[in-house]
Amino acid sequence: MSIESLIDRLGEPATLALGAAVIGMAFGAFTQRSRFCLRAAVIEFARNQRTGGRLTVWLFAFATAVGATQLLALLGAFDASNARQIAARGSLSGAAIGGALFGIGMILARGCSSRMLVLAAQGNLRALLSGLIFAVTAQSALTGALSPLRLAISEWWTIDGGGARDLLARTGIGHTGALLFAAVWFVAAVFWARRQRVGACGWGGAIGVGLTVAAGWWFTYAVSKLAFDPHPIQSLSFTGPSAEVLSRVLFVSDKPLSFDVGLIPGVFLGAFLAAALSGDLKLEGFQGGASMRRYIAGAVCMGFGGMLAGGCAVGAGLSGAAVFTATSWVTLAGIWIAAALTDRLVDQGDAPPAVTEAGAVR
Repeated sequence: MSIESLIDRLGEPATLALGAAVIGMAFGAFTQRSRFCLRAAVIEFARNQRTGGRLTVWLFAFATAVGATQLLALLGAFDASNARQIAARGSLSGAAIGGALFGIGMILARGCSSRMLVLAAQGNLRALLSGLIFAVTAQSALTGALSPLRLAISEWWTIDGGGARDLLARTGIGHTGALLFAAVWFVAAVFWARRQRVGACGWGGAIGVGLTVAAGWWFTYAVSKLAFDPHPIQSLSFTGPSAEVLSRVLFVSDKPLSFDVGLIPGVFLGAFLAAALSGDLKLEGFQGGASMRRYIAGAVCMGFGGMLAGGCAVGAGLSGAAVFTATSWVTLAGIWIAAALTDRLVDQGDAPPAVTEAGAVR
C-alpha cells in the first residue's frame, strides 16, 4: 500500500503516527539486538579499549545513517532544506552547552534517552524511572519552569537558518562528498569489526539502526510532499517526542496525531518483542539510594540538555549529523567530550560490556 493511499484512508496525522510506529519498532528491535549505545562507545574510545566492539557498533550505525540519508538526497528522493534543523534559526550556545549536559547525564544515568527506553522495555526499572524523569525535565524545559533558562542560554550565540546551518553548503562537498565521508567510516567499521570479531547481531543490528534514521527522513519528506497541511520533515529523536508523549498521557489533548506520538510507543514495543524473542526480559531495580540519586541527576541533565541542544544522542548524533546541520555536529561533539570527561571523573573503574561473536553483551 502506498503512502498516498494510506493518507486517503487514514488521514495525514494518523499516517505519520503509523509510519513512525513501524520505523520505531524496527529501531527498537535493532537497538536491542545490537546493544547500540553511544555511552558505551564513548567510554571504549576514551579508555583506549580496542577489543569491546561497542565503538564499532556505533560507527556502523553512524556511517549507515549518514550514507543512506545522503544517497536518498543524491537520488532526489529526499531534500533536507526545509527540515527544522537546517531551515530554522539555531543556537550554537544551546548546542554546545546542551550537548555537554546531555553527555554528563548519559554517563550518570548509564545510558542515553533512547537506550533507557529500550532497557525499560526489557524490564529495567532503573531505566524506566530515569526515562520518566527525563521526559518530565524535557517538558519543563520546553514549556515549564525551566523554559526561561533554556531560552536565555539559547540566545547567547545564534546562527541563521538555511546555508549558515547547512555544512554541505558551507563546505561545498555536496551530497557526493558526504556519501564518500560515510563510506570511509563504514569501511573502517568493517575493518574493526573483523578484528574485534563483532557478531552479526552487533554489526547487522547497527546497520539497521542507521537505516531507520534514513527511513524517518524519507517517510516524513514523502508525506510532506503529498499532504495538504504542512508537516515537519524529521527523523528519529527522543527528547521532544518523549515530552510530547508524556504530555498526552497526563492531559487530554485536541492536537492531531504526529510522527513524535507514534515513535516512542513503537520503539518500546519493538524492543520488548526483540527482548522477549531472545530471552532478555528481566526485571532489574536499584541497588541503594546512592545509585538512585545518580540516575535521577543524570536524567535531569539529559532532559534539560537535550531540549536545550534541540537533539539527543540519536536526534543530533545520527539524525542531525546525517543531514550535516552545524548545530547537530556541535551537539555531538559536546556529548562526546563531556561524556569522556565525566567517565574519567566518576566511572574510571568500570568497563563497558563487549559485543561477542554471537552479538550478545558479555
